[in-house]
Amino acid sequence: MEIKIPKEVREYHETIFFGLNTRQFVCSLLAVGVAVAVYFLLQPIGWVCILAAAPFAVCGFFTYHGMTPEQLLWAWCKSELLCPKRLVFRSDSYYYAAMQPAIQAGLHQKRKRGKRMKQDKKQERRA
Repeated sequence: MEIKIPKEVREYHETIFFGLNTRQFVCSLLAVGVAVAVYFLLQPIGWVCILAAAPFAVCGFFTYHGMTPEQLLWAWCKSELLCPKRLVFRSDSYYYAAMQPAIQAGLHQKRKRGKRMKQDKKQERRA
C-alpha cells in the first residue's frame, strides 16, 4: 500500500469521484448539463453544445497564481473597473538631490578620459 503525501500542504485536494475534487466534479456536471440543454434546443447545430459547455468545464480545472476563475475575475474587475489607478514611476535619487546645489552652481566639472582634475592633483601633493 502506498500513500502519496504532497510536499506542500496547500496543494492537497480531496478527491470524491473519478479522481476529481468537489469543484471539478460540480463544474463537469454543469458542463454536461449545459451541453445537453443546448443540444436539445439547437438540434441541427450540434457543435455549439461543445462551445457552450467549454467555459463551465474550464472553470473547474483552471487556476492562475492559486486563484480560481471567479477570484481572478473579481480581482480583474476590482483593479480595472472599480478602483483603477494610473501608476507613475518617480525615482528617488538621493545622489542627485545631494549634488543638486553643486550642479546649479556649476562646480561640477566634466572629467576628460585619462586626465585628472586640478583638485585631485592638489590633494595628491598634500598627502
